[in-house]
Amino acid sequence: MRALLLKEVRSFLSSVIGYVVIAVFLLLTGLFMWGFPGNLNVLDQGYANLGTLFYVAPWVFMFLVPAVTMRSFSEEKRTGTIELLLTRPLTDTQIVMAKYLAALILVVVALIPTFFYYFTVVQLGNPAGNIDHGGTIGSYIGLIFLGAGFTAIGVFSSAITDNQVVAFIIAIFLCFMAYNGLNQIADFALLGSLDLFFQQLSIAGHYDSMSRGVIDTRDVVYFICLSGIFILFTRASLKSQRAA
Repeated sequence: MRALLLKEVRSFLSSVIGYVVIAVFLLLTGLFMWGFPGNLNVLDQGYANLGTLFYVAPWVFMFLVPAVTMRSFSEEKRTGTIELLLTRPLTDTQIVMAKYLAALILVVVALIPTFFYYFTVVQLGNPAGNIDHGGTIGSYIGLIFLGAGFTAIGVFSSAITDNQVVAFIIAIFLCFMAYNGLNQIADFALLGSLDLFFQQLSIAGHYDSMSRGVIDTRDVVYFICLSGIFILFTRASLKSQRAA
């Protein structure tokens, strides 16, 4: 599994995709934080915080994470190397986890340069350093958990098709539904007690809680379960491919 994980990471970092994903993420979040005028601009807000980053990042992730994961299995299927991969002395779980962790590592790497935003905001505080450091760290942890959930959804989407574009579109749709779509359904208030159930299933509520710097065990368990469920779905898809 370790060899496959390292191979996948090297594949990401040796291709244009990995660097494009990181560059686009930094460009979009940077423009909202420092470039575009308005309420999201840190300089226009009048107080030093990273709230804009943690507000914008989920929506950017909704497109960039599927771009990272779309080739995980679909490319293997398209080129026919999936059969070679399945003949390796690895279990289905090890193959899925290697693909999943490699994509997640790239997502986390994309977050590292945003520490520059953090240090900049620290200097902008009055006095310098007047920022909720604990809350910021908690927000970063929430963003990593969010990325982990989106990555699991993206890898699953890639496992059920041999077309990267289709995998990309499916992943965006599932990520949107999981993040905000369920909330929108609940807002219609047409399903009675199920409205609250859909609201609790939505990623947005759990992420918003963590983005305020509050690390609640229920939110952590939610994201672990979300990732675990889609990893199991991916393994089931791979098992059906092996049986075929």
